[in-house]
Amino acid sequence: MGQISLLSVIVSVYNEEAVLDLFREKTLPVLEGLPCSWELIFVNDGSRDASPGILSRMALEDRRIKLIHFSRNYGHEAAMIAGIDYASGDAFVCMDADLQHPPDCIPDIVAALEEGYEVITMIRTGNKQAGILKNAASSLFYKILNRISDVRFDENASDFFAFSQAPAKVLREHFRESSRFLRAYIQDIGFRKTSIAYEANERAAGKSKYSLRRLFHFSVQAFVSYSDLPLKISLFCGTAAGLVCILMIAYSIYMKTVHGAPSGYSTLIVMICFLFAVLFFLLGIIGEYLSLIVREVRDRPVYLVRTTANLEGDASVDGKEGDNTQQCKE
Repeated sequence: MGQISLLSVIVSVYNEEAVLDLFREKTLPVLEGLPCSWELIFVNDGSRDASPGILSRMALEDRRIKLIHFSRNYGHEAAMIAGIDYASGDAFVCMDADLQHPPDCIPDIVAALEEGYEVITMIRTGNKQAGILKNAASSLFYKILNRISDVRFDENASDFFAFSQAPAKVLREHFRESSRFLRAYIQDIGFRKTSIAYEANERAAGKSKYSLRRLFHFSVQAFVSYSDLPLKISLFCGTAAGLVCILMIAYSIYMKTVHGAPSGYSTLIVMICFLFAVLFFLLGIIGEYLSLIVREVRDRPVYLVRTTANLEGDASVDGKEGDNTQQCKE
């Protein structure tokens, strides 16, 4: 894309009071060393701790630090979309505030963008703090997603990524689903793409907001968003169950003819239980798709903004409610 004039670094924040000052301490020297101007956009995703006050203080101290305060918690994906919507740069970096995404990688990202790459995925080579279970689950997630989806995704791609103005325009105007999977969107939209490997740092402070339960829910949403294969499972299971039933009918007729009375009471109970289990499993899959359809048909806002700081049309930077409430749902 050539020389970058303004880099927008977008950071999602949810109850990160313990790490925000350290994040600024580590990140600002890196940004100051870049060959371009920059803006640091924090999106406060309805934090309930001291994060809003800390962010407001930062915004007062440096106008290059910009804030977006949500009216409530809308989730990490909505926070990233909001940052993209409000950013003024011609290149964008999305990352987390917990310092697991190393700020030292930003110069390499900028260099890749200036070489002409339009999408950069950051591939996590290791995450010791996540533990064996989460690392294994992450690897399995991508293997399954690549198996059932028509799109090929980089394994271990993270929520740390970058892109130029053209992909940003696509994300602003399209891909506005209520159920979002940004790291997949970035790889799905095309454009000239490259990857940069990094090793995740240990979380600087606080606790991860993603439990195994939330990760499972997120994975199900990703599968449903990028594949209709689960819906087709009902066809396969129905066909298999039909064949089994035909065999059971033939077996029952044989037993009636040869032995004079049907047998296999236990087999019958097992078959009934098995078929009901399959039925409810398939209803659950259909329910996930129906839930996704209902959310999209409702067309509710992706997020609502309570107030902003150091952005055009701001009411205040003190974290208090202003008169510039905005919404985005297009």
